[in-house]
Amino acid sequence: MLNRFQQAAAKAGKQATTFGQTVAREVQNGGEKTLGGFKLENECAKAAKILQSFLADPAHPESALNAIPKEVLARAKGFAIFTVLKAGFVWSGKAGSGIVIARLDDGTWSAPSCIATGGVGFGLQIGADLSEFVVVLNDSDAVAAFAKGGNVTIGGALAAAAGPIGVGGAVNTSLLKPAPMFTYSKSKGLFAGLSLEGTALIERKDANEAFYGQAIPAIDLLTGKVPPPEAASALYEAIEAAEGVDESGLPDHAYTVPDGSTVDPASGAKASFGI
Repeated sequence: MLNRFQQAAAKAGKQATTFGQTVAREVQNGGEKTLGGFKLENECAKAAKILQSFLADPAHPESALNAIPKEVLARAKGFAIFTVLKAGFVWSGKAGSGIVIARLDDGTWSAPSCIATGGVGFGLQIGADLSEFVVVLNDSDAVAAFAKGGNVTIGGALAAAAGPIGVGGAVNTSLLKPAPMFTYSKSKGLFAGLSLEGTALIERKDANEAFYGQAIPAIDLLTGKVPPPEAASALYEAIEAAEGVDESGLPDHAYTVPDGSTVDPASGAKASFGI
């Protein structure tokens, strides 16, 4: 009886392993196919909508209480804006794409460079989850990491920290010695404490070449050697509008989102979330 049980358990284990490996392959292949269909002009339009959802609405100044602070925007050297789709059961896969832009010496914004992330790992995750991320590049080293091409690992050589949200003295304090990168994330429309630690972002040379008509390295795009395209105008306009929000009269209200939590901008209520 014991031998039969052991044999059955071993068979079940092999089947589970095979299933997991099959799912992993499918997720990885699907992610590669999905990434292959991305176009930089579509990424620019998507990035503009994502960034707007993180920024204050000039028509409603009170929205600044639950938005990336204008002080953070004013000091930003660049932005990486992207989405990540996670899917799977036991074996989990993720694939994402977006763009990175840099502030030029004259205060204008560079042409965008396309970026992507992907991978397969082990995790107890059921279903699919689409998350949106904005990474504020606070110094020239952070911009240079993306400009050099190749992989940029969040929290690797350059530290990253959850960025402040809101207005007031606490925001100014966080900017005294800021981390090279501030990270912001949303899940299902809510600010979320989703960690990007260890996430690798890669330059999408193929998408850049397809859009610009020739192979142009990220360093040329992010240092102003290529004029900013019309396709990215909505993104630039979103930043400019948010930088002009009138915060006078608003109460001090600043916070960061703890890991494993979400914040409803409408109520400010925090809730924890699980896997």
